[in-house]
Amino acid sequence: VRCMLNIWGVMLFIRLSWIVGQAGIGLSVLVIGMATVVTTITGLSTSAIATNGFVRGGGAYYLISRSLGPEFGGAIGLIFAFANAVAVAMYVVGFAETVVELLKENGTLMIDEMNDIRIIGAITVVILLGISIAGMEWEAKAQIVLLVILILAIGDFVIGTFIPLDSKKPKGFFGYKAEIFMENFGPDFREDETFFSVFAIFFPAATGILAGANISGDLADPQSAIPKGTLLAILITTLVYVGIAVSVGSCVVRDATGNINDTIVTELTNCTAAACKLNYDFSSCQTKCSYGLMNNFQVMSMVSGFAPLISAGIFSATLSSALASLVSAPKIFQALCKDSIYPGFQMFAKGYGKNNEPLRGYILTFLIALGFILIAELNVIAPIISNFFLASYALINFSVFHASLAKSPGWRPAFKYYNMWISLIGAILCCIVMFVINWWAALLTYVIVLGLYIYVTYKKPDVNWGSSTQALTYLNALQHSIRLSGVEDHVKNFRPQCLIMTGAPNARPALLHLVHAFTKNVGLMICGHVHMGPRRQAMKELTTDLARYQRWLIKNKMKAFYAPVHAEDLRDGGQYLMQAAGLGRMRPNTLVVGFKKNWRQGDMREVETYINLFHDAFDVQYGVVVIRLQEGLDISHLQGQDSKSSSSPLNMTDQRLLDASSQFQKKQGKSNIDVWWLFDDGGLTLLIPYLITTKKKWKDCKIRVFIGGKINRIDHDRRAMATLLSKFRIDFSDIMVLGDINTKPKKENIAAFEEMIEPFRLHEDDKEQEVADKMKEDEPWRITDNELELYKTKTYRQIRLNELLKEHSSTANIIVMSLPVARKGAVSSALYMAWLEALSKDLPPILLVRGNHQSVLTFY
Repeated sequence: VRCMLNIWGVMLFIRLSWIVGQAGIGLSVLVIGMATVVTTITGLSTSAIATNGFVRGGGAYYLISRSLGPEFGGAIGLIFAFANAVAVAMYVVGFAETVVELLKENGTLMIDEMNDIRIIGAITVVILLGISIAGMEWEAKAQIVLLVILILAIGDFVIGTFIPLDSKKPKGFFGYKAEIFMENFGPDFREDETFFSVFAIFFPAATGILAGANISGDLADPQSAIPKGTLLAILITTLVYVGIAVSVGSCVVRDATGNINDTIVTELTNCTAAACKLNYDFSSCQTKCSYGLMNNFQVMSMVSGFAPLISAGIFSATLSSALASLVSAPKIFQALCKDSIYPGFQMFAKGYGKNNEPLRGYILTFLIALGFILIAELNVIAPIISNFFLASYALINFSVFHASLAKSPGWRPAFKYYNMWISLIGAILCCIVMFVINWWAALLTYVIVLGLYIYVTYKKPDVNWGSSTQALTYLNALQHSIRLSGVEDHVKNFRPQCLIMTGAPNARPALLHLVHAFTKNVGLMICGHVHMGPRRQAMKELTTDLARYQRWLIKNKMKAFYAPVHAEDLRDGGQYLMQAAGLGRMRPNTLVVGFKKNWRQGDMREVETYINLFHDAFDVQYGVVVIRLQEGLDISHLQGQDSKSSSSPLNMTDQRLLDASSQFQKKQGKSNIDVWWLFDDGGLTLLIPYLITTKKKWKDCKIRVFIGGKINRIDHDRRAMATLLSKFRIDFSDIMVLGDINTKPKKENIAAFEEMIEPFRLHEDDKEQEVADKMKEDEPWRITDNELELYKTKTYRQIRLNELLKEHSSTANIIVMSLPVARKGAVSSALYMAWLEALSKDLPPILLVRGNHQSVLTFY
C-alpha cells in the first residue's frame, strides 16, 4: 500500500499527460519501461537483503549499512534522508500547483502563480509537520482511505475518456480517435526538452519502491511483507501508468485554444493536424495556448467524468506521499545517528514518547523541505531527488552483488529470485541513468558519497555489523595467502619477519617501536606472549588479553599481530611460538628478545632457559636479535602512573626508563647508525640497518660500517668492503677498518670482568674431585677453570670490542652488531651471559644480530 501510494504520486495526475505530449505515446511507454527495469531489479535486490536477517528501522540505510558496512551505509544514510526531505517538497509543490490551478479557474489568485505556490506549500508543510508529530497510529489508517480515493480517481478518468463532451472539444479532448493516436505516437519535443530530460522528470514517480522498506521498523513481518509488497506495487503501478499514457495520447491533441469559436467552417487546404480532421482549427497555437497535452498540466481532470474527484486524487496522492516522506526521513536520520557514525549529529538520535519519535529530526526535515518548496518549480526539484534516490538504488543493487561475491556464510536470503550479475547490471544502470538525468547533479552526488565514504573510513567508527566488506577482505586475504604458499622463497624477496618475545606488548614499548621501524610495511611482526602458571587461570587470561592487546596494537598504529600461548616455562613457550606462529609463507624467521638485564640477581635457571631460547631458534633456522637499552626495556611496573598525573614524582631511574621507552617514537635527527659487521651471517646485520633508514623517522641517519682487518691491509680491506656494499646497493657514509681489534684489553677492564664472574665460578682446582663433580651436576651453569682458560681469547675479544665501541660509537643513535655465539653445551650459561654483558655495557641502544647463515642480500 505504501509503495503504491508513493509511486502514484504527483506524476500520475499532473505530469504524465505532459510527458505523453512531449515524447509521444511510443517513447512514453519506453520511458515508463526503462524506469520499471531499474526499479524491478532494485526491488529484487531489496527483497534479497530484507529477507536476509532481521530488518529494523531505517529502511534503505539499514539495508545498505548492514550489508556493505558503515562507510557506504553512512554516506547513503545522509543522502537518503536528505532526498526524502526534498521529496516532501516535491509532493507539496505538486499539491500547491493543483490548488493554484483551482484558484485560477475561479479567479481568486492571491498574488501571482509562483508566490501562491510558495504560500500554499509553506502552510501545507506546517500542517503535515503537526500531523506527523501528533502520531503514527492514524497516519497508517489514513493511507488506506487515500488509496481508495486514488483508485476512484483513476477509474473516474478512465470512464471520462469514453464520454467526449462537446464542451471539452475546444480544449483538445475528442475521445478515442485513431488519427489522434497516430499524431501523438511520435515525439514532439519543445522548449529544449529531450528524451532524457523527460525521463528525468518522470523517474521520481518510480522512486516510491522503497516506501515500504523505509518504515521497516513498523512492519509486523518485514521479511515477507517487503518482497511481496514491493514487487506487486511495481507491477500494478506500471500497468496503470502505461494504460493512462496510451489513453491520454489517443484522446487529447497536443495543442488546443479552449476557444469554442475555433470550429472550422470552410474547408481549409493546408491543415493536416488531427484536430482539423475533427473540425477544429488550433493552428493559432503556434504561439502559445493554455490547453492540450503540452500546455495544460491538469488534462486529467479535464478529461475525467467528474473533475473534483481527480483533484481529490491529486490531493490524496501528493499529501500521502509527502507525509510518508516526512515520516521516513527523520526515522532514517535517527537510525543513522543512533549508530554514531557521525559524532556531530549525535543530538538527533534522541527519541521522545513511547514510540521513540525523532522530534528533532522532524524539525530538521521540515526546514529542508521548506527551503526547497520556495523553489516552487516541480521540474527543477524532480531531477535533484532522482539522483539521490538512484545513488541509494545503485548501492542496494551493489550490496547484493558484493554479498554474493564475498561468499559469506551469513548471506542466505530467504528470497531466492535474485542474481548477483543482474544486481550488478542494475547498479551500473542506476549510475548511467544518474548521468543521463543530470550530469552535474550526478557528479555532485558522486563527490558527496565519496567524501562521506572517505570521512567515515578515516574516522573508523567502532561498529561491527558483519558486513560483506569484511567478508570480502577475509576472502582476498585467504586467497592471497594460499597463492603465496605455492611460491618458493627467493632471496630477493627476503624480509625479516620477526617474532618478538614481548610479553604484554605495552610492557616493552621501546622493543616494539624499534622492531616496527624495520618491519613496518615490509615484514611480519608477531608479539609473542608466554603465559605461565596454572592452566585454567592462564586460559582465561589468554582470551581477554587477545582482544585487548590486538586493539592496543591497532590503536598505537602498530602493524603487528599478538600471539599468546600457555606453557610450563619460557623455553617451552618460545618453542611453541617458533614452530607454530604464522601461516604459510607468512611465518617468522627471526627471533627478537630483549637483553636479560637482571641476570646476575635472578635465578640462574632462568638464565639457562633464556640462553637455550637462542639455541632453539638456531635449531629451527631462525635468526636471532638481542636488543639492549642501558635503561632497560620493561616498564610494566610503571603502567598506569604517568609522570604527569601521579602525585609522587618518579625516581631518577624510573624517569629515565620511561623516557628511553619512547625514544624510538620521535624523529631521529641527523646522526649515525653504526654497523659492526664482524662475521658473515648471511647479511642480516646489514639488512636491518638499511631497512631502518628507509623509514620517515630515521631517514636522516647515515650508516657507518666497521669491520675487522689487519693493520697492514687497511686500505685494501676498505676498498673491498666499499665495492661489496655498492654491489648490495646499500648507502653508507663511512667504512672503518679496525686493525687493533685483536690487541689485549686494558688491565682494569679485565679485572672488572673477573670480578663480575667471580660468584659464578666453580673453582674445581681448590675442591676435592667428588665435591666439584657433584656441584657441576647440580649447577650446570657454573664456570669451570678449564673452560675459562680455554675461551680466554674469546673473553678478551668481547672486552676489547666494548672498548672500541665506546671509542667510536658512543654518539651513535643505534648500534647494530654481530652477536657472539657459543657452541651449545660447550660454554656455560654464566660465561656466555658475562660475554654479552661485557660486550654491550654502557652503550647507546644496541642490537646484537645473528642471521641463520642463509643469504639475505643479493647483487642482482
